[in-house]
This record gives sequence, C-alpha cells and structure tokens, in this order.
Amino acid sequence: MATGVLVVSYGSRGASYVDALSRSDSKVDIYIADKQRNPFNVEHVKVHKVVPDLKVDGIYDFAKEHKEKIDFCIVGPEGPIIDGVRDKLNELGIETICPTREFALEGDKGAQRSILAECCPDTNPKFKIFDPKEQSKENVKKELYGWLDELENRVAVKPVKPGFGKGVGVWGDHFKSREEVVEHFMSNFEHGPVIVEEKIDGEESSFQAFCDGKHLVPLPETRDYKRAFENDEGPNTGGMGSYKDAEEYLPFMSEKDRKKEIEIVEKLFKKLRGNGSNPGLRGIPFYVAFMHSADGPKILEINSRGGDPEIINVMPVIDEDFVEICFRMIDGNLKNIRFKKKATVVTYKVPPTYGGFNKRFPERVKNDEIDTPVDLAKTYKIVEKNPDKLRVYTGSMELRGELTYTLKSRAVACVGIGNTIKEARENSLDGIKAISGGALWNRNDIASEQHLQKSINHMKKLRA
Repeated sequence: MATGVLVVSYGSRGASYVDALSRSDSKVDIYIADKQRNPFNVEHVKVHKVVPDLKVDGIYDFAKEHKEKIDFCIVGPEGPIIDGVRDKLNELGIETICPTREFALEGDKGAQRSILAECCPDTNPKFKIFDPKEQSKENVKKELYGWLDELENRVAVKPVKPGFGKGVGVWGDHFKSREEVVEHFMSNFEHGPVIVEEKIDGEESSFQAFCDGKHLVPLPETRDYKRAFENDEGPNTGGMGSYKDAEEYLPFMSEKDRKKEIEIVEKLFKKLRGNGSNPGLRGIPFYVAFMHSADGPKILEINSRGGDPEIINVMPVIDEDFVEICFRMIDGNLKNIRFKKKATVVTYKVPPTYGGFNKRFPERVKNDEIDTPVDLAKTYKIVEKNPDKLRVYTGSMELRGELTYTLKSRAVACVGIGNTIKEARENSLDGIKAISGGALWNRNDIASEQHLQKSINHMKKLRA
C-alpha cells in the first residue's frame, strides 16, 4: 500500500521536498497544494491542486478531500506556517511536519529578540523596537536620532512582521547617509513596528535543523547570496544561490564555530521545548541566520521553515529514505540523519525584471526571449545522464498546456553536486547554461573561489 504525502509547495524549495519523497524505496503517492502548476511538481504528483496564494482554508479543503489517503503533510513556504496551517490540518487528524502557529518565530522579529535576550543574550546585537501604536511619527524621529548616534549610524532596519513595509535595509549596503536610514525607517514605520539594531561585521552562515519535538538534528551549514548582482551588489533578493561544503561547516568556519552554533540553538530549543517533548516544534523550527563576528556568532534572524535556497543544498544529499525520516519526526524518534559527504552549489536562474536587472543592465537583456517559453530539455538530459551530479528544481514557473513559462520570481534552481565546492559549482553552471528561453539570467559568482577566499580572509582578519 502506498504512503500518501501532502506537500504544501511554492518554488524550488517545495520541489526539492517532492524530489526527496519521490526517491523513497517505498511507493509514495504525492498530493500537492501548489501556488501554480509547477512543472516539476506536476510530473511527480498523484493529485495536483492550485491553491491561489496558498491560503490555509484552500489547503484545508484540498486535504479534507483526500484525507483518507494522506498519511502526513510537509509544508515548505513560511506564509501558511505563520497562518497556522498545521493547527488547521490537526482538525482533520493529519500529522503535519512544520511548527504550529505558536512556534512560528518568523512571524515576529521582536518576539525573537525577546526570547534570545532570555536564553542566549550574547548572540543578540543591540536593538530597539519602535511601535507606531506607542509613538507618533513626530516623536519617534527624536528617539531614532539618539539611537543612531549611539550606534554611529551602523544599523540594520527591519519590519517586525514579515511582508510589511519595504523590508530590511543595512548601513553600507542600502544606506550611505543618515537621511536614507530615516527614510527607510519611516516607510516601514507606516506599516507597523520596526526594529533598529546594531549592524554586525562578519561572515554569514545559515544553520538549519530538523526536529521531532524531543530531538534537534542539525543539518550541514550553508551560505546564501542575497544580493542580486555579482560582487554582492544590488538589492536584496530571496537568494540568488547558495553553497555547502563536503564537511558539516563552511570554509571560513572552524569546527569550534559549528559546535558553538549548535550549543546556541540547543539553548533556544530547550527554552521553547520546556521539559520533555514539545511536538509543536516539529519540522524545521530553526533556520537561523548567524553572523560570525570578532565577538563570536550573533543571530541576525530566525525562520521557522527550511531556507530557500539553503534547504535545496541539503535535500539531494540526504543519505536515507526521506519518507522514513518524516515518520521518525512524527513518532518522536529522530535522533540523527546521515548525509553524503558531498559539496553542493545552488544557482538560480531568474526573469529579467527580478532584482531590477533589466534596468541596471539593459544591454544584457535578451529582448527577443522576453515572455517566450523556457526550454529545460538539455538540462534534464544532463540530469538523466548524471543524477548524482545535478538536480534541477523549477520554482516560479508554470505549465501552460505543454509549455513552461516563468512568472515574476526565481524561476529554476540548478543544484550541482561534487566532491568539492569547485566541482559542485561547475556542475551547477553546466545545468544553468543548458537552459534557454524566457530571457533568464543568473549570477556567475555563486561559490566562486574568489568569494570563498574573500570570506576566509575576512574571518582571519576579524579573529586577529
């Protein structure tokens, strides 16, 4: 009898879950609630349902229709998690692999800082929360100027709630003057509470872990590339690519750094878990952005789901049956996970408007390809020939009849796998170069030797 799995999916992250499930040794019927007709998902599915904007009620209705055939559900994107999709599916008796609404820490950056102040104060940068319910626009500027004086303008400005205002802005990256800081702050403050915190100088890593409520199983470290263009220039994006090494930690990190991260997240886990077990934390409750500074690791933010693209680095190199891992999470028996000792590099190919590429580099846009179908056939042939070297996951793309078109966000992820980061990067770029149509473009410096060495040298300087 087949195992029935409901996957709540959006983008390449969801497709990587579907791929891992479909490679199970047992027969698996996959039911997918998707934001659009993702080509990869449609090919691997038992039943596919488009749920516009992945609203919880729509996911619930789809799950209810097939609940007798669904053994468990796994959720990829943050929106449904924050909106309480697990709590809702519990009404149907469907075990769901993601945190409950209560433990969706991504929903409130202010609450994150408060929790860390209690259990891991050394990891918190200096911060202040400004709330429009408590402060008028006129009075808040005076307090803001005082805080900028104290931090010498070197700040990060973030809305407390995800998806509100104009997002994160950082001194030196997005702001060159105090006036720009204030302008960005006020554009966020109009929508709700804003955090202004100390900017930390260092190198960033992404820590992720699967959890069954009792045990926390760390996944290998990854590093993502948020900025749109080469040399880390341009606006922040959802992530243009990422890498992991064959080791559990990154080239600029030490084994001691890795152990320190685990120690910090274990403290956070114990704070939220309490005594014994807390099934509300099941899934990936902690995807933690660490900044490795001269004073040790600091936490930039915590998310309550797998990273996109960071989890995509990990899924292809799990050296166990992913369906069995999911059942161990549900049963409270997840004590470890085996991984292949391989490096992986994810490179995203994206549409011409993404990150403002068409405005920044109009001469590089393939105008004759805009709005044309995307051809993945050559890339899929590489995968068929060398599945242990390349995986391809479609993201913000949809099937229209038999043709594949891009939407507005990151279109397709090519995951190169190799014994070294260099080899994995070459395999990833081989897949990227074989994709044609749609006027797609990509960063060419993801996991480059120059970038890796720059991070290593920076950490050496900070430690000195």
